[in-house]
Amino acid sequence: MNETTTGQGLAGSSAQALREIEARIAVAAKGVGRDRSAVRLIAVSKTFDAEAIHPVIDAGQRHFGENRVQEAQGKWPALKAATPDIRLHLIGPLQSNKAKDAVALFDAIHTIDREKIARAVAEEMARQGRTLELYIQVNTGEEPQKAGIMPAEVAAFVTMCRETLGLQVRGLMCIPPVDEEPAVHFAFLLKLARENGLDHLSMGMSSDFETAVELGSTDIRVGSAIFGSR
Repeated sequence: MNETTTGQGLAGSSAQALREIEARIAVAAKGVGRDRSAVRLIAVSKTFDAEAIHPVIDAGQRHFGENRVQEAQGKWPALKAATPDIRLHLIGPLQSNKAKDAVALFDAIHTIDREKIARAVAEEMARQGRTLELYIQVNTGEEPQKAGIMPAEVAAFVTMCRETLGLQVRGLMCIPPVDEEPAVHFAFLLKLARENGLDHLSMGMSSDFETAVELGSTDIRVGSAIFGSR
């Protein structure tokens, strides 16, 4: 599919791509006896401007993901004001000095990866009177360059978030190593979630979301397959 970035081509291509992704999710879910409604599609709009996002909103998409707080601040307040039922997900790393802005703008954060961030988010939610959906990012591949809680530390971190900070942790999130079979990491994240009494999983992207759906993902993060190459 040829993606364009302006005008009618964008509207047609991105809306059609969205429909195709929805159909593929439905097939993957049905194949393992899951209901399509159990899987939430997050359209990852990072690096794309409002003009590129409008056709996807017009096609009915309501959940969107962004990697950076500052970039999201430049386009999403107006988009959310125009379409109030949009839900915005932070799927990139969060710095503690951006917690205030993140809690004000986003509806979900998928990348709680250390106590400092968890504490900052808890304090800001209390201060602003907002309750966000929170996911703990797990470094399932134990990669030194990647953010996330190490698997062996997940149980203690979940307990700390719940009992010390009073956070309602919704689920776990992972990004598998690029050179490894994602299914292994998805199955591992599912195991960790079950062990910690969590039933939501943020896993699966453009290249592997069907596998993620088959292995229990409740939130898939799809960007280039909808919007085109960045």
